[in-house]
Amino acid sequence: MTRPEALAPDAAYAVVIPTLGRPSLGACLHALAETTGPGPVRVVLVDDRPATDGVPLTADVPPSLRARTIVVPGGARGPAAARNLGWRATGDVPWIVFLDDDVVPGPTWGDDLALDLAAATERTAGITARIEVPLPADRRPTDWERNTAGLAGARWITADLAYRRSALTAVGGFDERFRRAFREDADLALRMLDAGWTLTAGRRTTTHPVRPAGRWISVRLQAGNADDVLMTRLHGRHWWRRAEARRGRLPLHLAVTGAGVTALGCALLGRHRAAAACAGAWLAGTTEFALARILPGPGTRDEVLTMALTSAVVPPAATWHWLRGRVAHRKAGRYTPFGNGEPAPAPRPAATERLRS
Repeated sequence: MTRPEALAPDAAYAVVIPTLGRPSLGACLHALAETTGPGPVRVVLVDDRPATDGVPLTADVPPSLRARTIVVPGGARGPAAARNLGWRATGDVPWIVFLDDDVVPGPTWGDDLALDLAAATERTAGITARIEVPLPADRRPTDWERNTAGLAGARWITADLAYRRSALTAVGGFDERFRRAFREDADLALRMLDAGWTLTAGRRTTTHPVRPAGRWISVRLQAGNADDVLMTRLHGRHWWRRAEARRGRLPLHLAVTGAGVTALGCALLGRHRAAAACAGAWLAGTTEFALARILPGPGTRDEVLTMALTSAVVPPAATWHWLRGRVAHRKAGRYTPFGNGEPAPAPRPAATERLRS
């Protein structure tokens, strides 16, 4: 990677990486350092770990990036807040490139990014990368691997997305009510479009490996249903279409959960025929869900067991988080970054740690 002076002044960029200190951060930074093309003016690592007594992030920074890297404490407030801290700490740089800490920029990433930025018009707010998710070649992918592979077709995900600083300033950046790495990118994209900006697809390529995950990962992911409720409050019922997002199986999960709860209620009331009918509906729905996940997969014993167990738990988990979101976001209004729509307060210097080469 060459020095940033090779870029035109209006194409200078900084890289912002929110991180929990995962081992993948080192691979991301080394790939960034080794790519061809003009390098970033600055690299901002936002340390969003709950406690900072772990391995220092400085250990992951390659020597060629040390003089340009700063570490900002994130306060464990989630990726939306971390990205806001990051881009506001970059200084007066025209473009901000957000990377996740588990992606690997391609070998020509810097050159391709320079071409992406050069092709931007005055109304271009953001430019996405092409995301590639490598899947095993010797077997069919697992449910988790297929879930991760969906990132390759997702629009406006911040795994690798360049935003114009003036556009971020105009809309106030990310909505920090999104505390998880889910939907905060779609929300920002829709607000950009509503404000009259455009979003385009770039030519640079970034790899998003499938990270290790436990048996119950699909259950934990159901927390995103609460974020979907917030999206509906902010952008209306049809935000899925505008964001080109997958609708998911929530209506079916609600129906299956309703059948199970009704079966239990009827059994307690002694209405055995109705209880049997509802239990049959619950079993049919759970079986269909399990088969829809098992049949495309590798068919290993562990995968089949995982799908059988989680297919019974996912529908009530999705229902719970959907109900929780309905309560938590019942009064949610349009995002105003400073609460009352007044101009932004004067920026204060972020607490940072600059690395020395």
